[in-house]
Amino acid sequence: MKPPAANPPGYDAALPARADAASAAARPAFEGARFVQDNHCGSRLSTSDSPPLVAGIDEAGRGPLAGPVVVAAVVFAPGRTPVNGLDDSKQLTPARRETLYLRIVERALAWHVVFIDAAEIDRINIYHATMLGMRRALEGVLHVAGHARIDGNALPRDLPCPAEAIVGGDASDRAIMAASILAKVTRDRHMCTLHQRWPGYGFDEHKGYATPAHRAALARLGPCPEHRRSFAPVRAALPDLFAECVAPQPAETVV
Repeated sequence: MKPPAANPPGYDAALPARADAASAAARPAFEGARFVQDNHCGSRLSTSDSPPLVAGIDEAGRGPLAGPVVVAAVVFAPGRTPVNGLDDSKQLTPARRETLYLRIVERALAWHVVFIDAAEIDRINIYHATMLGMRRALEGVLHVAGHARIDGNALPRDLPCPAEAIVGGDASDRAIMAASILAKVTRDRHMCTLHQRWPGYGFDEHKGYATPAHRAALARLGPCPEHRRSFAPVRAALPDLFAECVAPQPAETVV
């Protein structure tokens, strides 16, 4: 699979530092400012007197054995959503997601995408890593958003504004749908980049999920620095000396 084209302008990343240089070389480039190429955030409005609006928030990559969990927040202007064809990202083809991604970042009032990498996931566990990513994504759109709708049945603690959890929100709320698309496309692109650094695992095909091909590669090659060592199949592939040093987490179903 050929890696997708580079991300459009308006891109910002929140990648926690990794200890190994090899992993760092595989990460997307980022700068802290807005409207910088390869920066995972964008905004078309940043004035402090903007009325409070709703941010939709969703994640991609809770279940994989490797790579980051990615969380996105999207805010649309009041009225008719300026992007047609939105849906839960899992219900869309990769090509359709790419098309919608470009429209969302162009037409959304504000958006922000956050990475929580494998080292942080292993340190605090996947649940807390996801909650951390949701809070950081929301913080990236607070210049326009005064309320958050988050896909799922749990809310992060200490959010900076009122929020509600919506089970199935990625199939019912258009801002959450848009966030699910940004998170999924961003993560898939990143996994294709990791495939170039670690080609033996097939990250460009399975995106780090626990497919038979991925499990076979893991058994054959052992984990790379992008694998989540707190996940049981990865831990099983570690030497016993290291397997005892991480807390176990279950692998989730491929989505």
